[in-house]
Amino acid sequence: MSAIALVGSLTLVLHENTLNKILLPLVAFAAGSLIGGAVFHMLPASVEHFGNEIFLYVWLMSGFVLFFVLEQFMHWHHSHDPVEQRKQPLTYLILIADGLHNLIGGLSVGAAFIIDIRLGIVTWLVAAAHEVPQELGDFAVLVHGGWKKSNALIYNFLSALTFPLGGLIAYTVSAQIDVALLIPFAAGNFIYIGAADLIPEIKQATDVRTNIVHLLSFISGLVLLLIIRLLIQGSS
Repeated sequence: MSAIALVGSLTLVLHENTLNKILLPLVAFAAGSLIGGAVFHMLPASVEHFGNEIFLYVWLMSGFVLFFVLEQFMHWHHSHDPVEQRKQPLTYLILIADGLHNLIGGLSVGAAFIIDIRLGIVTWLVAAAHEVPQELGDFAVLVHGGWKKSNALIYNFLSALTFPLGGLIAYTVSAQIDVALLIPFAAGNFIYIGAADLIPEIKQATDVRTNIVHLLSFISGLVLLLIIRLLIQGSS
């Protein structure tokens, strides 16, 4: 997952028009996979583990609200526009928020692997689908914010190293606490990112053809995660 941060180097070799063409469909697919992963995998696994209890949904909304608070008070969002200009100070906030986001992601994915390796793999795949367009956008923001390309790549990668740290923390504390509580919490994170961050990015197109491409990409993400869920159920 940390190595995915290096995908930003693609912005150095791809023509800007090509990058723009593939980036937003990727964002749409990531939105569908994030929401699909949360609804079709993480919530059912949580209900199966804890039962259909109200505190599970409190944790779900806690994960949702935390990322809302991050954006409100750190003035940060996942940027997926490779030509967006940002002021230099905000680039540091992006790295800090990315590090925190990756730490939470590592905790959640680590907890998922501890509960069920199949759930862990699916949770990782969903998180990875979201990371690719995010890291492309974040790298571009750092460069356009005044960073040297080499430094932007290095520091973006360093902020991603909090992901395995989160996984190690989840593994370490799993003997003392029930880390399954992180699964509905992470589902809230995923739903927020998909619905509040990514979907608005793909709603800005004005032509019908582009909107259809984005819609189909979004649905593809949902359907893929639904199919994986059905396959897992069938093999159980």
